[in-house]
Amino acid sequence: MKNIILGVTGSIAAYKSCDIIRQLKEKNFSVTVIMTKDAEEFITALTLQTLSGNKVYRDLFELVADEYSVEHVSLAQKADLILVAPATANIIGKVASGICDDLLSCVIMASSAPVLFAPAMNEGMYKNKILQDNIAKLNKFGFKFIGPEKGKLADGKIGMGKLAKTDSIIQAVQKILK
Repeated sequence: MKNIILGVTGSIAAYKSCDIIRQLKEKNFSVTVIMTKDAEEFITALTLQTLSGNKVYRDLFELVADEYSVEHVSLAQKADLILVAPATANIIGKVASGICDDLLSCVIMASSAPVLFAPAMNEGMYKNKILQDNIAKLNKFGFKFIGPEKGKLADGKIGMGKLAKTDSIIQAVQKILK
């Protein structure tokens, strides 16, 4: 069974991670969720844990009572793929700059597994030249992207920045892991 680390970041599209988990599990993937502090404003760890059937990791410095491991290293080593969905401009910028100030960014930086970002954000943020430069930089280093798509965004406007369809994300995961 392949191990997917699903990074959930602080986007209104975080609720779509529930369907991503469900579909990955239907395809016989093991899913472990790392959620950022900002993601907790949109969805609960209990929901993600219930759906994934695994502990949800949230804090870089969380104490684990049953066994000791350096979480960002052990999680990074067990990953066959890291999927960040939704991926905010913040996490894309951090990884592009080598910043490791939370569990998700540390796991990404410590892992040799492929990383797939599924961006979701406001069109202005997505089209920002700095973000586009960060995406180009990450592409150059072998990071993969799926989406975003044009559609109705959280602000009610139609524009580029909508999270890719779940089916498309799952197909991209399968393609990378073949």
